[in-house]
Amino acid sequence: MPRHDLDDHELDELWEQFHTVVNMTSKDLSDWLRVRAADEDAEAFLDETGHMPGLSTGQHVLRILGRRKTDLDEADVTTMARVVDRVTAQRREDLEPTAGDAAWRHELMTIGHDPLQPPRGG
Repeated sequence: MPRHDLDDHELDELWEQFHTVVNMTSKDLSDWLRVRAADEDAEAFLDETGHMPGLSTGQHVLRILGRRKTDLDEADVTTMARVVDRVTAQRREDLEPTAGDAAWRHELMTIGHDPLQPPRGG
C-alpha cells in the first residue's frame, strides 16, 4: 500500500516529470554533492518536509533515484514535486540546454538538474 496521497496516474506523471528534470546521473549528482560539501561557501538546501531533518534535497534526490516507484513515501513524493516545481520555474518549458550564471547552474545541479544538459529521455 502506497504511503502517499497520489493515485496511480498522478504518481506516474510526477515520476516521469521528476526523471525528466533530474538529468544528472546518480554518480554525477553524488560527485557534485561531495564537491559542494567540500566548498566552505556551500549552502545547505535542507529538506523542508520535516520528515528527514538535515537531509539535503540533493541527498534526498539521490535516495529517490535508487528507489522503485512502488517504494516511495510521502517525503519522497513531496521532494519530487518540489524539485519539478523548482526546475520548471527556473527553466524554459522545453528544458533545452541553456547557459546562465554559474551560481544559478550550481544551485540547480545541487538538486540533480544541469541546465547545460538536455532533459533525460529527450
